[in-house]
Amino acid sequence: MNFDVFNGDADGICALIQLRLDQPLSAKLVTGIKRDIQLLDKFSVSSGDRITVLDISLQKNSARVNEFLNQGAHIFYVDHHQPGDIPKHPHLKALINTDSAVCTSLLVNQHLNGKYPLWAITAAFGDNLNRSAEQLAATLNLNPTELETLRDLGIYINYNGYGSCIADLHFAPDALYREMAEFQSPFDFISGNHDIFTQLKQGYQEDMANAELITPEYQSNAVAVFILPDTIWARRVNGVFGNSLSNLHPARAHAVITHNSDNSYQVGVRAPLCNKTGADELCSAFPSGGGRKAAAGINHLPGDQLSIFIKKFEDFYS
Repeated sequence: MNFDVFNGDADGICALIQLRLDQPLSAKLVTGIKRDIQLLDKFSVSSGDRITVLDISLQKNSARVNEFLNQGAHIFYVDHHQPGDIPKHPHLKALINTDSAVCTSLLVNQHLNGKYPLWAITAAFGDNLNRSAEQLAATLNLNPTELETLRDLGIYINYNGYGSCIADLHFAPDALYREMAEFQSPFDFISGNHDIFTQLKQGYQEDMANAELITPEYQSNAVAVFILPDTIWARRVNGVFGNSLSNLHPARAHAVITHNSDNSYQVGVRAPLCNKTGADELCSAFPSGGGRKAAAGINHLPGDQLSIFIKKFEDFYS
């Protein structure tokens, strides 16, 4: 049996689109909301099964990876988060690069020798890797309108991945993938599914308008912390709002915080764009934290540790 396991954001979706355009394959789709990264816990395997894993931390899934390998499964793993110790096993092929200018879809684009670069550009914009997206786009002679369209689509797909549960999202990630996967290019998808593009665009614009009314809970020259209200729109917008803040204030680190149902907080951290390092290190200091150098998060920050986090955040980036 085949399993396609992918993060429910723009990077995970666009990475899988590229792979399946190149090699069509009937597979069980395993995905979830952006922060749902323990995806390998959702299924079991048998000897000979083949698993493709895209844009989720190997470090957070290492026990399951080793278990699957010991059961005789074959795993192709592509990611850009901190991997921890990568198992040495003949059935594991891992393409992992933690460079802050790289995302999973860009790695897949390299792996496929640039067969579907428009999807990689879309994903890079979704991950707020604007410079990397523009560098790849420059090799294709895209006009400004086409480039803006890919940027918008990447942002909207990424925005759709955020929420506390699938019900918070406009589209379940596996359903959105299925709608997109049949198209050779993002432009074909937009033409063929303009209603989906329009719904994502309207949702994004409405939620961002709400977020932009929020004033910082804490702010200094080095960092800014925003706490959003306990609403669905806030849970949907927290990631793209963090990216927007980073673009507006590239010398400052940002934390966008939303509420969990158990009275804890979910924290999204963006390192300064002019120094895209340390977000993973900072967040990994908390039990449910992790991510990558430029962008990381804490899934469950206890309510009584908010002031501790803010102080560590300030100290880290000051």
